[in-house]
Amino acid sequence: MATRLYSTQLKTLSGVANHPGSRSIEETGARPAPHTGTHQLAIEEPLEIRLEYWTNGMLQRKSVSITMRTPGHDLELAAGFLFTEGIIAGWNDIKNIRACGPVVEGQDFQNIVRVEVHPTVSVKTATMDRNFYTTSSCGICGKTSIEALKIHNHFGQNIKNLPSPSVTQNMLFSLPGRMTAQQQLFQQTGGCHASGLFDEQGTLLCLREDVGRHNALDKVLGWALINNHLPLHHHVVLVSGRASFELMQKSSMGGIPFLAAVGAPSTLAVKVAQEFNMTLVGFLDHQRMTVYHDSGRIQEHQAPQSKEKLGPTTRNTGRPVHHAVENSDRRFPGPST
Repeated sequence: MATRLYSTQLKTLSGVANHPGSRSIEETGARPAPHTGTHQLAIEEPLEIRLEYWTNGMLQRKSVSITMRTPGHDLELAAGFLFTEGIIAGWNDIKNIRACGPVVEGQDFQNIVRVEVHPTVSVKTATMDRNFYTTSSCGICGKTSIEALKIHNHFGQNIKNLPSPSVTQNMLFSLPGRMTAQQQLFQQTGGCHASGLFDEQGTLLCLREDVGRHNALDKVLGWALINNHLPLHHHVVLVSGRASFELMQKSSMGGIPFLAAVGAPSTLAVKVAQEFNMTLVGFLDHQRMTVYHDSGRIQEHQAPQSKEKLGPTTRNTGRPVHHAVENSDRRFPGPST
């Protein structure tokens, strides 16, 4: 088997415009003959989110999160995180937000974002008392139940009464290609996730990439928050990889009624879709998809409401899908060629 040995010397690829979230590294090894070359790697650095808020006339300072992220759109990431965690209620709660701390050696970014909340805003300190340490692999683990999500989720509660957006199957089949075409960091590195926000016509409104799938979605929601686009009741979000509870949580907090993923959902993700009447699609590509929960938002096919009963089932591909939702595991063929 070929062996790849990576040197510690970093250099820029000649003639290639590097994505700001990527870095080039020299490679030596054998495949099978000795060779040298360069690889583009996605940058992974810690970002600390510090919050300044007032309690009983006293200024408080607290570090609420340290997350491993790809630098870029850090203010969106911080704002989106604070919003999706229920710490702030909206953009108007923020008085000032800025990057601070030393500039990373040899780079043009900083690893701290300081967020100052207006003195009149009552910050939910109980929410901040949880341990907000995230990684690119698992996100924030074991911190939020569906019941807690219902308490703090105003936009998500409103989804229950919303039939929109209404989208066609062909539009959904087009989304992965539209998102992939804009994933510059992934094209250079192959090592990052993406979240894309689309309108009902399939127009890509915002795309963000990051080594952490939860960070990519926080950046999208932070963009919407800063630009006063919330709630996103008429939009679809597409995520790379699997659909986890955390991604469903964040989407519902932003009022997004429709989440599609190129991978599979978890059982808890499906339960969130059922509880908040969200449409959840998995295994989406240019010709097929599996619908795990729908509320009449996908045109041409209207399935009965999903039941909470879980059990193994099989898609028409013949591959087993464990814990798929009974009566809602629909596999649609793509457009004819």
